[in-house]
Amino acid sequence: MAESTEKLVIKNIAQILSGKLEEPLIDGNCVIAIDGKITDIGYEKDLDTEQATTVIDANDTWLSPGLIDSHVHPVIGDYTPRQQQINWIDSCLHGGVTTMISAGEVHAPGRPKDIVGLKAMAIASQRWYENFRPSGVKMLAGAPVLEEGMEEHDFKELADAGVKLLGEVGLGSVKTGETAAQMVKWARKYGIQSTIHTGGPSIPGSGLIDKDIVLEADADIIGHINGGHTALPDDQIICLCESCSRGIEIVHNGNERAGLLAMRTAFEIKQAERVILGTDSPAGSGVQPLGILRMIAMLSSLGDIPPEIAFCFATGNTARMRELDSGIIEVGKSADFIIIDRAQHAPGKDMLESIHQGNLPGVGMTIIDGVVRSHRSRNTPPATRLPSVVEA
Repeated sequence: MAESTEKLVIKNIAQILSGKLEEPLIDGNCVIAIDGKITDIGYEKDLDTEQATTVIDANDTWLSPGLIDSHVHPVIGDYTPRQQQINWIDSCLHGGVTTMISAGEVHAPGRPKDIVGLKAMAIASQRWYENFRPSGVKMLAGAPVLEEGMEEHDFKELADAGVKLLGEVGLGSVKTGETAAQMVKWARKYGIQSTIHTGGPSIPGSGLIDKDIVLEADADIIGHINGGHTALPDDQIICLCESCSRGIEIVHNGNERAGLLAMRTAFEIKQAERVILGTDSPAGSGVQPLGILRMIAMLSSLGDIPPEIAFCFATGNTARMRELDSGIIEVGKSADFIIIDRAQHAPGKDMLESIHQGNLPGVGMTIIDGVVRSHRSRNTPPATRLPSVVEA
């Protein structure tokens, strides 16, 4: 092994959550990563654990892929003027989130709405989160909001500069399905993924985006299908699930009942792989460090689905839809993990049963790119058992 190689060994794992709907639980009690990538999964007795630079004793707790928040609104660094709050990204790390995806940096004071300015801001946002990862969290940012007058060459210039996302369609001056559809096509042509606002206005200045606009625009992700905050009528939500093949994004800052309806409809049409989770924070309702965990517990308990499936919504489903190399525990993927356990004194025979009853797990450790980023969470209830670094 080369002298510079970093080898991580996580042993004594009780159960591994894979993040994959087709096999949400996988056998093994040990995972190995070299230089930030998963190289081996299985039983410790069968694996080469020698020459490790870091050994973590999971202490009979559970290993999950790091959670992915599919819908956030960053501005700069680890600060949000929306709630005048610093270290909100670090707080979310303590809720198990290791990757965040911007739906637009719309809360920046004086956000430029001219085309030159919005392109400059998107490129700058992409750059500064590429160069600075708060507490190690992967923030995929630089998501320009569509404004009237944008032409095909603007999307090519953005893509050539490294921009890979569009902010929520409908938050800017483009609010008609026809105009949005043309711009979404241009974005898709150059490899830029799109998300559309769904539901009533989120803040003064935004507007209603109903099912007809969503279907005509044909964005890659139906952003907060359960509203951000106000949901569409039930028949429109069902229609959106049934009438297209795009991502069904359910968010914490939306209508919980509408979120359950969207999830149940996805199962009824046998397309659960389309369901992904976000928080839509920071927002008027604040920052939710435990928002993704709360969504997992809510959908599992009130929607009566196995919690290991709900974890897939926040990990593998999002990773596959967003074309990420994280979110799944599989050889070759990024070594982004959370180590979790049943909360102290929580009901249920184990962590999954406790979550199925609506309780949050305790986060004992987060790991990003094979590096320990946090230990016992300051935000979740305390876990029954905790992992520890036994060799470094």
